[in-house]
Amino acid sequence: VQLQASGGGLVRPGDSLRLSCVASGETLRGYSVGWFRTAPGKAREFVAGVRWPGSYADSVKGRFTISRDTAKNTVYLQMNNLEPGDTATYVCAAGSRIIYSRLADGDAYDYWGQGTLVTVSS
Repeated sequence: VQLQASGGGLVRPGDSLRLSCVASGETLRGYSVGWFRTAPGKAREFVAGVRWPGSYADSVKGRFTISRDTAKNTVYLQMNNLEPGDTATYVCAAGSRIIYSRLADGDAYDYWGQGTLVTVSS
């Protein structure tokens, strides 16, 4: 599975962005897909994962929504009310047989895409 993330950009606090993770080479059916981010000088952290229901980091609950369009083989991350602390490179990952309790564990994922940069600044 090849994954490509896109949709990042420079926005102001309070703005919204929608990131897309497009898969090729294989259908995402049967895969769990997660979004992770790496902020400058910080370790990678889990943002959201989709294996119904969606799973979210506490820092983004109520602001971010993960969804998938099976027909387009794409997973989206809708990010609302963005904050400067959301500034990071966002990357999507996919893995099979990931149980719900391990969605936040990057080691559970088999495939990783390249990142897309999100910068939130006034």
